[in-house]
Amino acid sequence: MMSKGQGAAHIMKFVVFALIIGFVVLLMLFASGSNKPFEEVSKSVEDSLDTEALTAQDAAMFKRNFGLNAADYAGVLYYSSGASMSAEEVLLVKVNRDSQVQEVVDAINERIDSRISDFEGYAPDEVKLLEDARQSVRGTYIFYACSPDADKYLSVFSGSL
Repeated sequence: MMSKGQGAAHIMKFVVFALIIGFVVLLMLFASGSNKPFEEVSKSVEDSLDTEALTAQDAAMFKRNFGLNAADYAGVLYYSSGASMSAEEVLLVKVNRDSQVQEVVDAINERIDSRISDFEGYAPDEVKLLEDARQSVRGTYIFYACSPDADKYLSVFSGSL
């Protein structure tokens, strides 16, 4: 026969176990990626973009600005401002392997730092945009937006997964 203390400890084990399982499930739901194809996710993001301020860029511009080869990834969507005095840009990358995630994140961070250095001292609004840029890694998808509408774009990206 169990004493009251042993019975409470036994019940607490089950409660803690249930909480851990619940936490893992929530973590997987909110931090995992998506099985959706790149075309579907990129279309959702692309449809939300302000195409008067942003224009589609090719693989050469992606390589020039981020130092990465678009052919190494499952998909790349890159938009940036046509104006040389604007820091606005949106990037969506789907990697082939988990090991590529860090190299893309590092390239984005280097880009932000470089652009801050470029604009520092004479374009404080652009520096603020860069400091407030939004990034998200969800599974094999990496999203980056430097724009006044960055929160909206991030929300569309998250909703499309």
